[in-house]
Amino acid sequence: MRLREQPYSAVVIDQFLLETEPEESDRTMEHLGTAFPVYVNFAVTGMERLVREVRSALHRRKREETSARRAVEEQMRSEMRETLTVMLLSCELAMAVPGVPVPAAEKIRAIDNLARELRVRLNASN
Repeated sequence: MRLREQPYSAVVIDQFLLETEPEESDRTMEHLGTAFPVYVNFAVTGMERLVREVRSALHRRKREETSARRAVEEQMRSEMRETLTVMLLSCELAMAVPGVPVPAAEKIRAIDNLARELRVRLNASN
């Protein structure tokens, strides 16, 4: 099976295979990897339609990947914002402790400054 040899963007599968050879169809599906399956009926599908179906599937896949990528990016930004908020609050609370040694206060201020800088960069990347 060529699906094991290299990655593919799309794989054209005859609907007849799905109906008549369910075990072979299952094996094929296991090896698709990230390939987008395109189901066609070869008995009634001409070359032009096949090309349209594959192009449509590839466009759909690209839209889905873009959407998924954006969702992951936004999730990561959200998690980073939460972490930065916790860091900034922790720095404020640490600085409010009476008698913080000067070297420790300097380190806390440095962390606070870095966290604020990261927050600005994160907000600017939106």
